[in-house]
Amino acid sequence: MYGFIWRHIPGPRPVKILVALLLLVAVFLLLMEVVYPWVSTLMPYNDVSV
Repeated sequence: MYGFIWRHIPGPRPVKILVALLLLVAVFLLLMEVVYPWVSTLMPYNDVSV
């Protein structure tokens, strides 16, 4: 899978490294801002009663 992504990024090696890092940052931000907050609302530990 990573080879597939690496082969399809255009440009020489430094450009590929930069684009790959930008993709990693984008995936990280998507997970932190969208996916994890949505999943945390589904978790049962939010229904705490004392």
